[in-house]
Amino acid sequence: MIERERILEVLEKYDREKVVIGAIGSHSALDIADGAKAEGLKTLIVAQEGRHRTYAEYFRQKRTKDGLMKGFIDEVIVLERFGGIIDIQEELRRRNVIFVPNRSFVVYTGIDRVEDEFLVPLFGSRNLLRSEERSEEKSYYWLLEKAGLPYPEPVEPEEINELVIVKLPHAKKRLERGFFTAASYKEFREKAEKLTKHGVITEEDLAKARIERYIIGPVFNFDFFYSPVDGEIELLGIDWRFETSLDGHVRLPASQQLTLQEHQFEPEYTVCGHASSTLRESLLEKVFDMAERYVKATQKYYPPGIIGPFTLQTAVDKDLNFYIYDVAPRTGGGTNIHMAVGHPYGNALWRKEMSTGRRIALEIKRAIELDELEKVVT
Repeated sequence: MIERERILEVLEKYDREKVVIGAIGSHSALDIADGAKAEGLKTLIVAQEGRHRTYAEYFRQKRTKDGLMKGFIDEVIVLERFGGIIDIQEELRRRNVIFVPNRSFVVYTGIDRVEDEFLVPLFGSRNLLRSEERSEEKSYYWLLEKAGLPYPEPVEPEEINELVIVKLPHAKKRLERGFFTAASYKEFREKAEKLTKHGVITEEDLAKARIERYIIGPVFNFDFFYSPVDGEIELLGIDWRFETSLDGHVRLPASQQLTLQEHQFEPEYTVCGHASSTLRESLLEKVFDMAERYVKATQKYYPPGIIGPFTLQTAVDKDLNFYIYDVAPRTGGGTNIHMAVGHPYGNALWRKEMSTGRRIALEIKRAIELDELEKVVT
């Protein structure tokens, strides 16, 4: 792990009047860039060839022929592969880039290289990014247990006697999920064999899969922000997901679902979009309590603790109990729905449009003005 002191040494050489907000061109980059532009900061996106036009053309800042300004991305660096970002660190430092990590950055660069080689100031908690890996000993499940937070109980394959969800990566689309459900060991084995045959999962991944009780109820992703400048937690917004063939399945009558071919029968859980949501007010204190316990646990076990955005992904049962089934210790994947218009709760709190991307930029600006930039980077 790169020591924080080395990052602060890099930061000492930055021109703080010319700080640039950087991100990998994927996942939540548009929200990050839009928010930075809203706060008057320059933006730089590192894109991959073949996936660069969204950033380099369609949302690039430019003037129309009648002089109007549109777009919000100032600079784009196009690489052959995202992983090549390690090779352009010097250029990022020269441009005074503070980099905002998202899930794509970690996956495409590799967690080891992010921790040990990427000598560029990160806005957020570098040491917490590894906790998102379910196979790690000190994963977010470990942290949730230490914090006394509710999460779906793990189940051994042979002990399956009610509906469970099996969590493992997709065999071919490694960023995505090869999840499936089962209500008995027999069903677990039958589905696993079918999905393996169709190339959705592998036996190797199945052996390391997380199996847990399925919580029957709606899902809410709570987009929080912890400010080291103020020492406060903010709920910015709530989102939920659209998941490829799963959403197609639930739009079919049960009788039609039963006629699907074998290769169509098991839905896939690949996230392809998000929608905004709110929560009934009487439940909000439960949600804030979960966030407070999570933040305190990160501060105790992963000092300095969470910095900036984090998402608690939950399911709610019939008795209105929350269960955290996933944690994003960085900007969540669903925050693009709040670009330009902000989050409902963040807007109300700040009395202006406050997206996650804008909240990140605002924290960086305030930290610079208060000479506390070292508090928000690792």
